[in-house]
Amino acid sequence: MDVEGFRSIVYRHYEDSGRSFPWRERITPWGVLVSEFMLQQTQTGRVAEYWERWMRRWPSPESLAAAPLEEVLREWNGLGYNRRARNLREAARVIAGEFSGRVPESPEKLRALPGVGPYSSGAIACFAYNYPAVFIETNIRSAVIHCFFSGDTPEGAPRPAVGDEALLPILKQALDRLNPRKWHYALMDYGAALKKSMTNPARRSAAYVKQSRFEGSFRQKRGRVLKSLAFEGPAGLPLLAERTGIAAEDLYEVVDALSREMMAASEDGIYRIR
Repeated sequence: MDVEGFRSIVYRHYEDSGRSFPWRERITPWGVLVSEFMLQQTQTGRVAEYWERWMRRWPSPESLAAAPLEEVLREWNGLGYNRRARNLREAARVIAGEFSGRVPESPEKLRALPGVGPYSSGAIACFAYNYPAVFIETNIRSAVIHCFFSGDTPEGAPRPAVGDEALLPILKQALDRLNPRKWHYALMDYGAALKKSMTNPARRSAAYVKQSRFEGSFRQKRGRVLKSLAFEGPAGLPLLAERTGIAAEDLYEVVDALSREMMAASEDGIYRIR
């Protein structure tokens, strides 16, 4: 397939089956940034309700920057990966303090914000300001691998993993520089649709990692402790163990990790959200 054919397929799908989300319908730079933090490792269907509530409560970087972390974590509860909530509040503080409350326009400046990496910086710039960034995430990988790397392989031979370095030249060539925002909406929607209609093409990506089991994991225990501190208030280790049902030896590891990550702090043996 050539690039023009690829672009045509992607846009045709978007015209017929493009998805609608509140952060696409009511585009503001702050709303885009909030959505990208929430969408990291969380499905779009779950994010929409949280995004609407979040934007009503904290409609600007300045309003979130002033919020206590305990309150932020309560509002985030249910989205998982609570470190994202802390990073989002810290990003709001940087935007309020160093950028006069305006979300930076370029990927380079966005990378200065806590929790913003190569993908997020490109996506935020693109969706907030129609900036012609090129970036990669799982749906984009699915679209490109399906269209350009699905050829036959010798019988019995495994298909080789596809690295992002092989995808980037195609994405740079395919980019619609007149409307990069619409192009990336279409590209991500096409990739998401492919994953529902066939075996996920992104599994052939060299970057593909199967998510570890959540039940009984350290991540689950960490979330229980944060939820307890945010909703039920400060506590010592015995009370935390009672609230969460986490064994003492595991609980020591959890609170130590949360202290090192500056999510929680202790004074006289009592732990609280920082």
